[in-house]
Amino acid sequence: MADALSVIPAAVLRNLSDKLYEKRKNAALEVEGIVKGLATAGDHDKITAVINLLINDFTYSPQVNHRKGGLIGLAAATVGLTSEAAQHLEQIVPPVLNSFSDQDSRVRYYACEALYNIAKVVRGDFIVFFNQIFDALCKLSADSDPNVQSAAHLLDRLVKDIVTESNQFSIEEFIPLLRERMNVLHPYVRQFLVGWITVLDSVPDIDMLGFLPDFLDGLFNMLSDSSHEIRQQADSALSEFLQEIKNSPSVDYGRMAEILVQRAASPDEFTRLTAITWINEFVKLGGDQLVPYYADILGAILPCISDKEEKIRVVACETNEELRAIEADPAEGFDVGAILSIARRQLSSEWEATRIEALHWIWTLLNRHRAE
Repeated sequence: MADALSVIPAAVLRNLSDKLYEKRKNAALEVEGIVKGLATAGDHDKITAVINLLINDFTYSPQVNHRKGGLIGLAAATVGLTSEAAQHLEQIVPPVLNSFSDQDSRVRYYACEALYNIAKVVRGDFIVFFNQIFDALCKLSADSDPNVQSAAHLLDRLVKDIVTESNQFSIEEFIPLLRERMNVLHPYVRQFLVGWITVLDSVPDIDMLGFLPDFLDGLFNMLSDSSHEIRQQADSALSEFLQEIKNSPSVDYGRMAEILVQRAASPDEFTRLTAITWINEFVKLGGDQLVPYYADILGAILPCISDKEEKIRVVACETNEELRAIEADPAEGFDVGAILSIARRQLSSEWEATRIEALHWIWTLLNRHRAE
């Protein structure tokens, strides 16, 4: 630590923890100049000592103003390092991320500001911390302080820019975190998540469609949100994915069909309509992949034929006709018994239209597969 104290004057360290923002800011500019000089001289040991001093004596200090000074100091050190900052990020970024959960809202605000300034310097080298940053931003999007929320929003926009221009971003490492977060009910967090899904889906090199089964259920969950805006955003993202499915040669229909069947029985009308619309497209597009799911799909369609909402009834009837028109072979996994059992179960439905279609299915199955 003596190394750091020998290069940063005591007055600068004193001002870095001053209660006045202007004094802290001027001290940070001095830190930036000192680090720039050390970087030019190639003295990375002293740079490491300076960063350690800022972390241990400032960002982890029990004094609030010290913590604020530590954050502005770490950002200033990164600016001073410029192109050499990458090799010190393992040291610099974790204490800033840690400050995102500080109990003082001003410290959280300065943490956003510090990370924004760090990210501006290092751009793509920042990607290795993406999951931790995403997780922190996810929580900050629901922060109780509106100033912190707007600072997090600015940082979020910059991180999105960096991710879309980077070739180091790993979608495989990100998806488990996204899947976990999709269960959060807070409206701001939901907006944050849909925003990210939409941005990542717009990047040509990132195959979000391939991972859609991992977060499809979460998007469907948002269709019944109490906020009109969130319902609209989720619907817009789903419409975009459905369009991509229509244009894609390889889609994992099976895993998604299971989700859609569950959602077609949702108490929420808009969710049911969207699910049955997707099922309708899947029956047209899915071919052999959907054969093992025919019974489940029929189980979802038959009750919807008698739905109180006309739009749902129309799509369900059309889907039912299309499903019946497919002449699948039991040798290809077409389970006559399972479909018969679904049809028989629906014979006891309280709705006449559903009972009639169930009979129609039994008649069709007997006609086509009497031998079995």
